[in-house]
Amino acid sequence: MICDVGMTKDDTRTTQLNAVAEWAGYLGLAPLVLCLAGVGLLPAYAWQELAQRAALAWGALLLAAAAAVHWGLALAGHLPSPRARIGAVLAAALAGAAAVVVGGQRGLALLVVGHGGFWFYEKHGLGSLLPERHLALRRQMTFAICMLLALTMFVSDTAGLS
Repeated sequence: MICDVGMTKDDTRTTQLNAVAEWAGYLGLAPLVLCLAGVGLLPAYAWQELAQRAALAWGALLLAAAAAVHWGLALAGHLPSPRARIGAVLAAALAGAAAVVVGGQRGLALLVVGHGGFWFYEKHGLGSLLPERHLALRRQMTFAICMLLALTMFVSDTAGLS
């Protein structure tokens, strides 16, 4: 494995740090849950629209953050073919930025495609180079992010948001 995380079974400090990092990752889903609730439950159209825009911004941020991990690994020389890796990272960042610019339901749909596409690249392009624990976390996070963004998109339609 090229990406050595330096963890052994006896290294409880590293294990605890990884557990904290995992929980922080899952807590990063909370804003998307709140945005979904806001789009569906807030009484005023302007507040619903604000919640939808917040979901777009947070979804784009999560996509950029996932891509930034690979940017750092490529720049540090931990992943082979840095040009191809940086291309994938830039594509993810551009998809997130485009989603924010497009906005509305189309932007949410673009984020779902962006997150799903980046996970596909991560799993099939880098699967053997990344720790299994990372891939499992990313799979769960990507699924949750895509579901929350898609639900926000559908609820936006019901609320009359574009």
